[in-house]
Formats: sequence, C-alpha cells, structure tokens
Amino acid sequence: MRKFVLVVLLVSTMAVFGSQVFIKATTPFQKGHILADAMEMFKEKIEALTNGRIAVELQIGIVSEEEANVQCSQGIVDMQFTGGRPVEVFAPEYFFVNAPFIIKDYEHFLRVWNGPLGEKAKAMISEKGNMVCIGTIYRGYRQFTSNKPIQKVEDLIGIKLRLPVVQTWIKVWQSLGVEPVPVPLPELYQALKEGRAEASEGDLTQIYSFKLYEVQSYLTLTNHLCGVGWITMYRPTFEKLSAEDQELIKAIMAEVCNWATEKIKDNENNIIAELQKLGMKVIVLNEDVLQKIREMAEPAIEELFKTTWPVTTWAEVLAQ
Repeated sequence: MRKFVLVVLLVSTMAVFGSQVFIKATTPFQKGHILADAMEMFKEKIEALTNGRIAVELQIGIVSEEEANVQCSQGIVDMQFTGGRPVEVFAPEYFFVNAPFIIKDYEHFLRVWNGPLGEKAKAMISEKGNMVCIGTIYRGYRQFTSNKPIQKVEDLIGIKLRLPVVQTWIKVWQSLGVEPVPVPLPELYQALKEGRAEASEGDLTQIYSFKLYEVQSYLTLTNHLCGVGWITMYRPTFEKLSAEDQELIKAIMAEVCNWATEKIKDNENNIIAELQKLGMKVIVLNEDVLQKIREMAEPAIEELFKTTWPVTTWAEVLAQ
C-alpha cells in the first residue's frame, strides 16, 4: 500500500481519464495583476471551448516566484504565469532579456525572444527546467515607488530599495547607489509597511494589485525595464497531451497573451491616474535625468554581459 501511495504522489498533477484533462496552474501575483487576469482568462476560454473536458485549477498569489518556478519544473503544478524566473534559473546566459535598461520596448523584446538568442534560451529552459515556454505577456514598464520624492540621480543614493531576489538586478541597482533589500514578492507590502525597505520597483499592475499606494507616497516614472510575463508548462504534462490538445492550448494561450498585452498597453495611463486618485504623487523625470541614470548603470551592465551573459553583447541586443 505504501508503495502505491508513493507512486501516486510522484505522478504529475495533470490527470487524464479518457479524454478528460486536469491542469493545475499557479501565479505568484495577486488578483488584479495582469498575469493573474491572464490565468483566469485561460481557464475561462479553454473550459468553455472544451465544455469542461480540459479543466484548470488556479492557485493565485499563494507562493513566491521562486517557489512557483520550482513547482512547475518538478510537476507539482502543470503551468505557471510568472516573471523572468524560468530564464534566470534555467537559461541564465540569456537573462539580459529581463534586466534593467537593456530591452527598449516589448516589440524589441519579441524580436530578441523569437530570434536565435531566444530560441536557444527556450531550448535550455526545456532541457534544464523540464518546461515548455508557451507564451509571453507585456506587463508594462517597471516604475519606482518611494516615500520620498525621486527627482535626480542623487536622490537614489542610500535609499533602501526592495528588489526581488535577483542578483543581476541587485548589481545594476547597486551601481546607482541604492541599498538593495532582497525580499520575495509575497512579502513586498509588509516589507514596505514595516520599513525594512523604503522604496520598490515594479510594473504598474504590481504596484496597484499589491496596494502599495497604502505604504508608498510617490510613483516615479523611470521606465527602467520593459516588464514581461512568461507562461511555461511542465514538459511531461505537455507531452502527455494529444497533438490536438497541444495545438489547442497553444492557440488559446496566444489569444490570451495578445488580450493581456493589449489590455496593459491600453490601460497604463489609466492605472497611473487611478494610483494618483488613491493618493500617490506622480513624478515624471526629464530625459536628462533618465539619460544620466542609464549612463551610471552602463558599466555594471557591460560587466554583466562579459561575466554572466557572454552569449552576446549589449550592442548586438540593441541592434535587433
């Protein structure tokens, strides 16, 4: 009996009974974040189209990005809607696609991600992470929140900035004089409320869905990173599906990714206006300040391309 239970526990969470398929999907983000919205839309569309033959169980805002990535790579869940953790962990040489000041906009990201460099990254994620990349979503530019106004480069010096536990991001921000405070996403609000961190950076739906307007006074529009969400699926789960179901999932995911991307593009200004209504003061940095910030970060970025992302150069990425 024990042996039977152990075997059952080791099987992926996807179960197929005849033509019935069950998929467990997770996101580290809260309801109201575009990736949580996209996951709910995927469930709605595929269950409606298949009359419930393909059923999706959702896990929203329960685990960290780090935990979600482990769960998906091990088959504890079948699908994740997350940030750049799959690239960072399983294709670290290509993580420049999700680092500050490197990618110009989402169209530039797509040219890189769907080109030779991105295809190599996807292959590494499949081989090392046991996951298939089945979509990406524009999350909006990442911005800066704080309890003091940030109007010039010098205002960044010494500020305790909450960052995800991402070493390359930490190195870039350190070059700007901040004091990084690595905090997992579920602890973001509490870290700011308690004063462990004085500032944060993130896309607008993260700032809004985590209610950072309750614990941060200022929103500074830095546009320092083109935010992207990745959808990956546990490879053994995907490979167990019929060819028809594989194509169906990819087709619906393409619809969902396009819907979510357009939603953010159409609503970025509305989210900023809503954050203002909720009490945040918005600061728009002039181009001279933004250029000085990029110039200060440049040596750290160039060093990362030599030591951590040696598969290409910043100049080559910008040329795509």
